Amino acid sequence: MRLTADIWVSAYLARLRQYEIPAFVVHKGDLTAGAVLIKLNTLDGTACCYQRSFDLMTGDRKWVVLVEGAEAQVDTSIAKQRSFDPDLWVIEVEDKAGRHLLDEPGLA
Repeated sequence: MRLTADIWVSAYLARLRQYEIPAFVVHKGDLTAGAVLIKLNTLDGTACCYQRSFDLMTGDRKWVVLVEGAEAQVDTSIAKQRSFDPDLWVIEVEDKAGRHLLDEPGLA
């Protein structure tokens, strides 16, 4: 059984707090089945947006880069995604070192 989106987001935010990495919900999506985008803001004018992808060959789920570059460009891409998916969650992580923890056990 998969976790609901709101439980996964809560767990992710709690994990980030353990490492004192600021993060907040920019847009709250569907509580049960909403997809999640993670925007990593490195506070230098650039950002990277991650989405979860399903590998059809292996059955694995992993986080992949949706878009990266100037923060304004990343925000535009996220806004476009939200325009056709109202159930989408958007979480913004702010870390100068570029930590997002998505590759850690339990989050991958």
